[in-house]
Amino acid sequence: MAKKAKRLRSPKKLTALDDYLAEDGKREEFEAVAIKEALAWQIMQAMKAKKISRSGLAQRMKTSRSQVGRLLDPKDGNVTLNTLQRAARMVGRSLRLELV
Repeated sequence: MAKKAKRLRSPKKLTALDDYLAEDGKREEFEAVAIKEALAWQIMQAMKAKKISRSGLAQRMKTSRSQVGRLLDPKDGNVTLNTLQRAARMVGRSLRLELV
C-alpha cells in the first residue's frame, strides 16, 4: 500500500508562525500552553529564590503536592485563576492578567 504524500505548504504563503498555527486551527491552543509554561516557570523561579520545595508550597497553599505538580506542569491547563493567585502569593509575588 502506497503512503499518502504529505502536502507541503508553500513558504510563500506563510508569513509567520501565527499564520501557520491559525491555518491549522491550533493558535489558541499553542498560546494557552505558552502562557501556562511561562507562569509555571515564573513560579518555579520564585520557589527557587525563596528556597521553597513543592511540598513546602503545597503546605503553604493548604493543598496536595499533586495539585502543586499540576500547577507546575506546563501542559496541564486545568488550573484555576484562584490557584494561580494563591501560588503567586505564597512565593511573594502577585498574578496580573490583562487583555491585549
